[in-house]
Amino acid sequence: MNCLELSNLSKDFPFGHGRRVEVLKKVSLTVPDAGTVAISGSSGSGKTTLLNIIGGLTLPTDGEVRWRGASIYAAGRAGLARWRAASVGFIFQAWHLMPELSALENILLPAALQRRDRAALAWELLEQVGLTARAHHRPAELSGGEQQRAAIARALINDPAVILADEPTGNLDQDNREAVLNLLLDLAGERNKSVVLVTHDEAVARRMDLRYRLTGGRLEHTK
Repeated sequence: MNCLELSNLSKDFPFGHGRRVEVLKKVSLTVPDAGTVAISGSSGSGKTTLLNIIGGLTLPTDGEVRWRGASIYAAGRAGLARWRAASVGFIFQAWHLMPELSALENILLPAALQRRDRAALAWELLEQVGLTARAHHRPAELSGGEQQRAAIARALINDPAVILADEPTGNLDQDNREAVLNLLLDLAGERNKSVVLVTHDEAVARRMDLRYRLTGGRLEHTK
């Protein structure tokens, strides 16, 4: 079964004096269960916009996103927020950890917002990402690689079916880039998660099962 299907997505934005710029043009994509998908493209090509639409953070101008065959927009904004919280985990290039919270508290935050008790899972994830000894350190006390590992654990805390990763290795050096990517793919594989990863790094894209390139607003399958 395909967990996510994008059908003819288009997105435009106002561009002054009544004009609009079309960033995405009839983009269609199928994300299989437990599959990994790379979306590459140059800076400004619309990769992050597409990822935000997939995750329900941005509404398309036209087109549809379906989850298990049903529109994610069908239940309105409240239903969309519930679906996003339950089914999607986000990993960002800049980590977006809360500076006043410890690594453990950051990992638990999405569960706390849903009033879920996930303390045992949080410690399990901390161990898997190698941060048990850093559980009570704040982000400023962690390296970039450690912050991104905490972000991976945070993305998994609500046991989502889909992980959306926006340039997850973009701010890391070569050694940390490889370690973080391996960790993400290993954990996603072990837990049967689908991964949609945006990157400008072709070496990273080649690690995914399916590879696409966004050019001129259109998505093309690459080998």
